[in-house]
Amino acid sequence: MNGNIKPIMAANTVIPQFDPCAVIIRMPELESLTGLKRPTVYKRLKDDPTFPKPVPLSDSVSRGAPVGWVLAEVQEWVRKRIALRGEVA
Repeated sequence: MNGNIKPIMAANTVIPQFDPCAVIIRMPELESLTGLKRPTVYKRLKDDPTFPKPVPLSDSVSRGAPVGWVLAEVQEWVRKRIALRGEVA
């Protein structure tokens, strides 16, 4: 386990903590974290250069090949969107 990531003790049980830079999430978690639905996610990937890029989870390049997103990148994108809300005129 990374030296910066400390496990949490809860009721004599160790709950492991993971480095968000090394955690890949799938579409349901991405939808939950961003509030976007699948079609909007793919529209953002096409039109928004700031949206986190997917990570291929297999060697397949065919349509429908499994992908995920880096949790830390998604969290950072959400934080930036929250910060932008005060800048909109």
